[in-house]
Amino acid sequence: MGLALFDLDNTLVDRVQAFHRWAREFSAAHALGAHAVGLLLAIDDDGRLPLDRFFETVRDRFGLAATADDLYADFRRDYPGHASCPREVLAGLTALRAAGWRVGVVTNGPTALQDAVLDGTGLTAVLDGWVVSEAAGVRKPDPEIFALAARRCGTDLTDSWMTGDHPDGDVMGGMSSGARTIWVRRDRAWPERLPPPAYQVDTVLEALRIISDHSADSPHQP
Repeated sequence: MGLALFDLDNTLVDRVQAFHRWAREFSAAHALGAHAVGLLLAIDDDGRLPLDRFFETVRDRFGLAATADDLYADFRRDYPGHASCPREVLAGLTALRAAGWRVGVVTNGPTALQDAVLDGTGLTAVLDGWVVSEAAGVRKPDPEIFALAARRCGTDLTDSWMTGDHPDGDVMGGMSSGARTIWVRRDRAWPERLPPPAYQVDTVLEALRIISDHSADSPHQP
């Protein structure tokens, strides 16, 4: 039985769009002005800045009265409502499971936030298991988090795929765990410093089609 693992942010869920929606709402709620959304996106740096540091920076940059902890708590409450997973992606994951695949998510991030996104987008209903780094105590690209995800899905990494948008965390991490890998490009070129993934795609729907075209006992290389 094959295993298909997926990253969450900017793979199954469009974090860029969700964060932009949250930033507009946050800017309006705090009367920060029209320029604030762009600044919030720049500070976030596509999710590279840890959220605790993000809210410390935002509080100082805009001179907000609320504490960084309170701003972060509000984000954990509000952001999941802006996240969504396309119906066709949910259907594709469901079809993989119906075909005999085990399907899971491996994501770095805060447990409460990522669990809320998984639940609110409907993903928990179409997954066999998932792992969030904070709760697991290990982060991508460490191979252990992929092995843990496999166990959560009731299988191992013998016939596995990892799909994600992060070259190091998702693709290199997947490779190091023995999985075949698919990179979601997001209009970027693959870093020359790294060995290439098995496939490069523009959307996760393409990745779902690639995986569904391979039987669980297909050779390790495409």
